Amino acid sequence: MNRHDGDMERTFAALPPARGRGFAQTWWGQAWLKSLEDTALDSAQLKTGRRLARAGAVGAVSVRPGRLTAVVQDRDRTAHRADVLLAELSSEQWDHFLDMTVERAGHVAALLDREMPPHLVEDAAAAGVELLPGLGDLEPKCDCDAWDHCGHTAALCYQVARLLDQDPFVLMLMRGRDEAALLDALQTRGGGSPAESSGPEGVDAAEAYAAGDILPPLPDLPGLPGEPGVPRSLDTETPPAPGIDPAALEFLAARTAVQAHRLLAEALRGASEAELTLTQDAVRLAAGNPGREVADRLADGSGRGPEALEAAVRAWHLGGTAALAVLDEEWQVEGETLARARAALESAWDTDERPELRASGNRWTVVGAPVQLRLGRDGRWWPYVEERGRWMPAGGAAQDPATALTTADPAAGDGSAPEEAPLRQ
Repeated sequence: MNRHDGDMERTFAALPPARGRGFAQTWWGQAWLKSLEDTALDSAQLKTGRRLARAGAVGAVSVRPGRLTAVVQDRDRTAHRADVLLAELSSEQWDHFLDMTVERAGHVAALLDREMPPHLVEDAAAAGVELLPGLGDLEPKCDCDAWDHCGHTAALCYQVARLLDQDPFVLMLMRGRDEAALLDALQTRGGGSPAESSGPEGVDAAEAYAAGDILPPLPDLPGLPGEPGVPRSLDTETPPAPGIDPAALEFLAARTAVQAHRLLAEALRGASEAELTLTQDAVRLAAGNPGREVADRLADGSGRGPEALEAAVRAWHLGGTAALAVLDEEWQVEGETLARARAALESAWDTDERPELRASGNRWTVVGAPVQLRLGRDGRWWPYVEERGRWMPAGGAAQDPATALTTADPAAGDGSAPEEAPLRQ
């Protein structure tokens, strides 16, 4: 770690070429690339960036709060300084993040293991702290004078995805705190529960209704709690009633509190979410790592069975209800949607790199390999691999099919992709 005039900076040596492998294997690395690919207006520049990053054209990467910097060489060896800006978190946001993290020992342990589990990011978002970049958060600057993401800034982003795979503290530094400062704050911060608030004073609702305009207006509604509530423990000396499983009830209550807190946070931000179906909600509950007995009941109740539920849980972790729809639905791609899909597949690879694909509906399988791409109804591509005779989700969605395909590990399959009828081109 280098420090200059109070600033924090880490410099990573240039990485070797990435031919034959994906740029992001972790879900948070894939989320980083999704922010890039959803924002960039020119897919050709993304393709150029992937080519440059794969060829090892990105030099040493400097990471400091709010900025990434690297020198990227074109094919003709012309060097360009590329910068990508990302807003730092405010002091108040860091306080919320630290308060949330010290209350959950699992979050601290995950960071120390160089991991960023989905529930850490979800809990941070519920506390008003967006760790991962969203649409438009990655701002490009390059001396080639491009006004949008160019091949140089895209190459830098693809390279940084590899760094994030290795160490999520790279993201924390971009957001404003280096590893040492963050861990010191977590160790010194009090871990006790915050003092209970006496709550805002108000007027009895019945009296206010009866008094009409005589009494002052009712006080504002209380704000969003800092974290989900903790359900009452059911571990008592009193035997449970026949047919009642206390452990299952405790798990259900805890997951319901987390879901209710998240929905309330989204409602207060003006967001909306479609109501989950019973089978989708069963998958959401199973994604919370219940015990074996509860998981078996969820598998039976959802009608999926244990193996299908395993695939659904993996999809849920990768993309929620959108990923579940891609797992469950097979639909015929036609008209303009088919034309766009073909154009995306045609432009995603150079001619000598393009894999041979066999299409059936919205699914394109790599010939001779247990790897598949699935097209979602929103135009994004999802990677799948064949495991034990079943297609399993293998990564998050991407606008570019080549990026999605590189996140799928062919070694995960058993070497025999199921047969699918060709789609007439």
